[in-house]
Amino acid sequence: MSLPLFLAMMKSHGKLIAGFIYGAAAYIVLIIWIYPSIADMKGFNDMIAALPEGMRKLIGMENGINSLSDYVAGEFYGMLFLIILMVYVILTSTRVMARLIDQGSMAYMLATPNSRVKVAITQAAVLLTGLALIVGFTTLSGIAASEWLIQGYQLDIPSFIRMNVLTFLIFSTIAGYCFFISSVSNDEKKALGISAGITLLFYMLNMAGKLSEKTEWMLNFSIFKWYDPVKLINNEMDAIWIGCSLSISTFLLFMVSVIVFKNRNLPL
Repeated sequence: MSLPLFLAMMKSHGKLIAGFIYGAAAYIVLIIWIYPSIADMKGFNDMIAALPEGMRKLIGMENGINSLSDYVAGEFYGMLFLIILMVYVILTSTRVMARLIDQGSMAYMLATPNSRVKVAITQAAVLLTGLALIVGFTTLSGIAASEWLIQGYQLDIPSFIRMNVLTFLIFSTIAGYCFFISSVSNDEKKALGISAGITLLFYMLNMAGKLSEKTEWMLNFSIFKWYDPVKLINNEMDAIWIGCSLSISTFLLFMVSVIVFKNRNLPL
């Protein structure tokens, strides 16, 4: 990896990453801050229970809200944070590779003493570092808000941290195939469209699979099958097996991306 290039690219993407961090951190603080009023609302869980089972699964509240951890996992991680991270990964993976190739900037990078392998690894590091910063600051903001803003409600911090680690690993895998698409593309818009299309397809398969038992088989074709925040925070999924599988998948995807980028013909 090239440290000067890494620092330059982090500076270039700094405002974008900071925007995602601010949005995610601010919203999780807001979610936790209003939790006491939700918890004290009579009949809230009865209202949730009245919804169809498929709808409860879809919104991450299959068993209602029984704790602050359940509420944060379902309300924030079940929808908004997922969208925030999808947008970041798709957008940034395209910018760090396909955009540079499309605009001709990659030629200037490769004219330096840095090899193709070093450039690709550096760009991958920028993508994953930004993802880690977003997840990391969101984790710290959630813990701080639960400790300082509300009284009488405890966040299961070890489970909360484990859920965030797995969230990072899941989106690292998504970043891996988006980075691969970006590495083999000459056109920025085409790479962006393909990455977004595949990710949205996975997301729609996940949504459809949760609606009923008849469509549950669709979950097997979606990476989001492994992204169930409520089950993750309640220790209802094998976190170690999932984490190891995602780590291996991420490594392989980025390794293949670097190899393909090294050997491909570039329109320079």
